[in-house]
Amino acid sequence: MSVLRSGSPHRPARSLASVAGVLLAVLSLLLGLPGTAGAAATRYAPEPSHPGQDWAGSQIARHEGTAAGTAPSASSLAASVEGVDVSSHNGNVAWSTLWNSGVRFAYVKATESTSYTNPYFAQQYNGSYNAGMIRGAYHFATPNTSSGAAQATYFVNHGGGWSKDGRTLPGALDMEYNPYGATCYGLSAAGLVNWMKDWFATYKARTGRDAVIYTSTSWWKQCTGNSAAFGSVNPLWIPRYGSSAGELPAGWGFHTIWQYTSSGPTVGDHNRFNGALDRLRALANG
Repeated sequence: MSVLRSGSPHRPARSLASVAGVLLAVLSLLLGLPGTAGAAATRYAPEPSHPGQDWAGSQIARHEGTAAGTAPSASSLAASVEGVDVSSHNGNVAWSTLWNSGVRFAYVKATESTSYTNPYFAQQYNGSYNAGMIRGAYHFATPNTSSGAAQATYFVNHGGGWSKDGRTLPGALDMEYNPYGATCYGLSAAGLVNWMKDWFATYKARTGRDAVIYTSTSWWKQCTGNSAAFGSVNPLWIPRYGSSAGELPAGWGFHTIWQYTSSGPTVGDHNRFNGALDRLRALANG
């Protein structure tokens, strides 16, 4: 009968196998724990809890005031075009009323983060188009909930695409004060700039267009360090509820759209395109 002695060459092999098995089990446990392999997925904030209350200018009005803007005089109408922007808080919009009052373009909120779509989007986006307007869609950004690429993809997949039909504007990215916490979404100036670069690059890859950016000079200075990274490429849509568009963020020599009031007729938010109707059509055509 064979005897297993302490010096047997088989025992270390079994011991090594046992140790390896224990290590594999521990590793599997660790990989399943929050904060280890799942760390990248948990670094983001929760999805927005009240996206229906967030629209282009909702936080601008809260932080910068709601003084009514002064509509351009009749003598300047040849060089500007009246527009509006809407979201779910407007419900079903009376587009024929707006058309008859001289409104010729509209931006409609399509999405927020990667979890929200405007339930009135079809009525607003298609309704403005059917009334004869040039229309576009915008995305309310929440840079702390997911990547720029993820949000741009979600936007394009849920109404934010573009077609060269002469009446569809490039998508717009709404960058403003965080409705849910830290003004700058807990990101550094460089972090926010990189997030936007990610969003814009993804949008262009999907649509072939450079998107519009909606932002206020005050927020831009505070949260991006007054970055000049986008002024030569992305058209500026600036909110300022006063007598003029005022100071522009760094990088832009002129604005493309001015949101001049949040208390205009029918829908509240009214805008002026900085140019004649043929230039607005050119922006739509790309």
